[in-house]
Amino acid sequence: MAINRSVDRKPVSVAEAQLARVAGEGSLRHPYLDSLVQASGPHSGRDLADAVHLLCSLHGRYPGLIEIALQHCTKSEAAHYWLTLSAEAFERERHYLVRLTSAVGPMPSTPGAAETEASLLAARHALETLANSERKGCALGAATALVGDWSPIRRMLDRVAARAGIDPPPATLPDDESVVTAIEVASDTPASERALAFGGEQLLLQHRALFDLLEARAEARGDF
Repeated sequence: MAINRSVDRKPVSVAEAQLARVAGEGSLRHPYLDSLVQASGPHSGRDLADAVHLLCSLHGRYPGLIEIALQHCTKSEAAHYWLTLSAEAFERERHYLVRLTSAVGPMPSTPGAAETEASLLAARHALETLANSERKGCALGAATALVGDWSPIRRMLDRVAARAGIDPPPATLPDDESVVTAIEVASDTPASERALAFGGEQLLLQHRALFDLLEARAEARGDF
């Protein structure tokens, strides 16, 4: 006799789904990010430098995704406070990223520079589109995914800092509990829930594409 176990399962909230999405589809799952964190071979320095430069190209400019989302969020909206805290914290991360970019020296010479720049331009445009979206929940979905996905990226940045003799600043981005609260109070309709999921998925897609690009560039340099 078949047993229907679905009756014992609790419905997954939109916030829980977002956290699961980041954990399952984010940078943490990309094997190249793990190889960068663990890198110790003769080419590790330039591979890490390449990663810092491309990350800075994507997230080192102001205003970034979170700031743009905040600009479009009125003070009366539920997500405003969370976006304000996140923007302040990510500004510190941006300064850290820019400092590391200076410390690692120039971007490693790699075949296909024009293709790399075109990919980065498309990625920045995609993030701006998400941040400027008029669909309620889309920008918040992208912003919460960025905050959640930054933790594994930060581990890689801290590895670069250790090699460069730089003390990493304290990590101050909002934690998962605050992300859950922000999503729960702001996602109040099925449409906003769908938009939030879309924003999160697209942000994570851009991060995965970035690490795909970094891996391809390392292969083009013969670092494998």
